[in-house]
Amino acid sequence: MTPRRPWARPLGCALAAILLTGCAREAAPPPRPAAGAEAAVPPVVSRIPTSDKVVFLAYEDGAGRDPRFVDLVRDRRLPVSLFLAGAGPGVGRLGELSALGARVQNRTLTHALLPGLGHVEQHAEICGQRDRVEARFGAAPRLFHPPRGAYDANTLQAAAECGVDAIVLWRDPAGRLRPGDILGARAETTPGLLRRIEAEGYEVAALEDYL
Repeated sequence: MTPRRPWARPLGCALAAILLTGCAREAAPPPRPAAGAEAAVPPVVSRIPTSDKVVFLAYEDGAGRDPRFVDLVRDRRLPVSLFLAGAGPGVGRLGELSALGARVQNRTLTHALLPGLGHVEQHAEICGQRDRVEARFGAAPRLFHPPRGAYDANTLQAAAECGVDAIVLWRDPAGRLRPGDILGARAETTPGLLRRIEAEGYEVAALEDYL
């Protein structure tokens, strides 16, 4: 798959945003689609189909609590995607990471487990966090990771109504790497992971350049 924008710099990509502050506006109730006119649901993506020898690093918002991780992103110009739930821990560090180019994406307003919730509740979780991220970081998130990777038909429809381009799942970094792998990384183990990625001949790319 060809990325939206050519990008081939080893372990590097520059992006921008602003510090997380303020309150989210309340999500509007989901619209009632006309009969037979429901929004097309976004794809569920767990790996990018590409021949490029690249992998992608995805983090939950706790990555912002580790100052060494912030330094690593700065020093390596490391492209990472942060999936934020609510205000999230380490908010100040998330602001620093965002300013360094980390992309902030959606992981629900309250980190609720979505399967079993009704359409209205799931719409509020996804759209509410979309609005919060847009208000804090200046751009609405296009990607969404359901907490614990769990979703159902209501999740897919609510995500479509909230403007989600793709629902992103990821795998544990353990095991042999494959082109297009989306890795659920941890801040404290990233240095070792980067050494392994490089040893296997891969580069880290920005997920948003391929989705």
